[in-house]
Amino acid sequence: MRSHECINEIVTDLIEENKMVTVDEITKELEKVVDPEIGLPITEMHLVDEIDIKENGVLFIKYHLTAPFCPPIFAEDIGMNIRQLTSKLDGVKKVTVILHGHALANEINQRVNPDYTPEMVMVRLCSESDIVENSRSASS
Repeated sequence: MRSHECINEIVTDLIEENKMVTVDEITKELEKVVDPEIGLPITEMHLVDEIDIKENGVLFIKYHLTAPFCPPIFAEDIGMNIRQLTSKLDGVKKVTVILHGHALANEINQRVNPDYTPEMVMVRLCSESDIVENSRSASS
């Protein structure tokens, strides 16, 4: 193998290894997640509230349902579909899917995310409020 071919192979491997997934790619997968009761994609119903992509391939996807007492089996099904579809994307190493605004959100989040703890959401909320507070302080 000639040296330039070897270098091309190394560069290609590095690009693939460091590929970042995009919001558009994630959204395209989320269009396949259908609310089992209503029969429409969750994206069309505007049920996805947040897509956060970290540089290390970690995704955080937050969603809600149409009602706080939506049947838990449907809520879990939607969360699992979000997780499974987005986990398959190139550049994704871990996905955390958080349901909020549901009566059984903590229980459903624990079933959808193997390593979920309620503190995960609290830490995230605290860090977001710190960002908001810091940006308010900076603008004063």
